[in-house]
Amino acid sequence: MVKRKLARFSEMKTFKNVIQPSFNEVFECDYKLKGNWGKQFFKNNKPIVLELGCGKGEYSIGLAIKFPEKNFIGIDIKGARIWRGAKTAIDNNIANVGFIRTKIDFICSFFAKDEISEIWLTFSDPQPKKAHKRLTSSRFLSYYQKLMIDNGVINLKTDNTNLYNYTLDVVNTNNLEIVNNIYDIYSSENIDSILSIKTFYEQQFLKEEKCINYLKFKLKTNINLEEPEPK
Repeated sequence: MVKRKLARFSEMKTFKNVIQPSFNEVFECDYKLKGNWGKQFFKNNKPIVLELGCGKGEYSIGLAIKFPEKNFIGIDIKGARIWRGAKTAIDNNIANVGFIRTKIDFICSFFAKDEISEIWLTFSDPQPKKAHKRLTSSRFLSYYQKLMIDNGVINLKTDNTNLYNYTLDVVNTNNLEIVNNIYDIYSSENIDSILSIKTFYEQQFLKEEKCINYLKFKLKTNINLEEPEPK
């Protein structure tokens, strides 16, 4: 198991669709591709969509296949997960998807203002005891404001009802526009093809008969965000 993981880490260094910056390249400084992902990485000017905490990249890849007119970047700190997604993209010649191995806390070091049009959060850690670490907290949303277009779209797909309700509170507290809000996406026979993309973890949750929630909203970039009152 250890040998296989080390072999994959070694192989991933040769992948042109994976960026693995050192700590010194992103801590309190701008990464060299900031503001130039379209021109230098993807070699086009298509809109860029992020998946934060992408795991094995199922959603990034699924979206890239469905929307060839856009570029997608999956971000995760786990190298073994990144390898799987990157290898799948290479094996299937999916050129409009890439991956970054880094902590999401460093996201502002990677992207410039207006460089990102949309963000997906798929089965993020709900952080039950630390609201400020939730990827939909006012803290993280303020990070996204620094790199997204105004009224860029945030998508949350989760099995955790508490995270779903908390995010609704954040959205309502800051008067953000809700585009779509579905408590149980699989309760409908006519499920959107985008939402039907399943990650490894989602398949596990469905086996456990967990309800999958979805919330889509627009993020204003010119407001000071507030955290909702704890409940």
